[in-house]
Amino acid sequence: MKVLVTGASGFLGKYVISELVSLNYEIETIGRSESSTIISDISEVVPVISSPYDFIIHIAGKAHIVPKTSKENQEFYDVNFRGTQNLLKSLEITPKSIVFISTVSVYGLDYGDNITEEAPLNAKDSYGKSKIQAEKLITEWGKSKNVTITILRLPLLFGINPPGNLKSMINAIHKRRYFNIGKGDVRKSMVFAKDVAMFIPKIMSIGGIYNLTDGYHPSFKELSDLISKHHNTLKPKIIPIDLARMIALIGDLIQKITKKTMPINKNRFNKMTKSLTFNDKKARAHGWQPYSILENPEIWL
Repeated sequence: MKVLVTGASGFLGKYVISELVSLNYEIETIGRSESSTIISDISEVVPVISSPYDFIIHIAGKAHIVPKTSKENQEFYDVNFRGTQNLLKSLEITPKSIVFISTVSVYGLDYGDNITEEAPLNAKDSYGKSKIQAEKLITEWGKSKNVTITILRLPLLFGINPPGNLKSMINAIHKRRYFNIGKGDVRKSMVFAKDVAMFIPKIMSIGGIYNLTDGYHPSFKELSDLISKHHNTLKPKIIPIDLARMIALIGDLIQKITKKTMPINKNRFNKMTKSLTFNDKKARAHGWQPYSILENPEIWL
């Protein structure tokens, strides 16, 4: 079977390609990289696609930054929504199914426990809103073309050399600049990129919308203790909640004056003091059996 993958050179894309290769799929890729089968920036143009594909796995997207300008905000829509739109316009021959990689950010929640796929999509940030628009577009397109659509909503991704907040956390712990707030018992949903890659071939012919997590949702303390042990550093220090709140308020004030993001601000304080976990029961009914983040550090450390 023939598969087209977007975002193949990215963090998750590399895991997906590796899995597809192991299953002997015929793979083509589309992206800006010269290693892509089809070289095209789908955020700007409609690519020329002449071959038919059985499956399409759409991973390409923009994330991992906090936009500071209107231009940076617009980039989320250009890549996540318009990129999806241009990809769909290019498909003269419809595939059997499309897998779209989305995010739990579409729910627009800063805290909550055991959140299911039925929760309303209330994202207010550019990243979450652009993914909502892309989800809606690809779902409606799939219905009109009788193409099976699978949407995977992912939390924080783990793996070797991860991007974003996890990379920042590991680096800070390694340099002994990381700290936990209060007891550090706030829990967050997380998932291995390799598990996501292994699940895609199982679910892409079935369709539906699924949250994916490791099922345990490690706390900040559990995670930071494991990382510090691996790097043979002292366990992270603890800052009392009231002191951290005061520092966050000062951080916000400095941000307004300098226009520079501070390591501690109100937004980061809220994320570090409130749990946010998601329910993956729906995916488990279709064979989702992820590794535990804490029990398998050799996969990502």
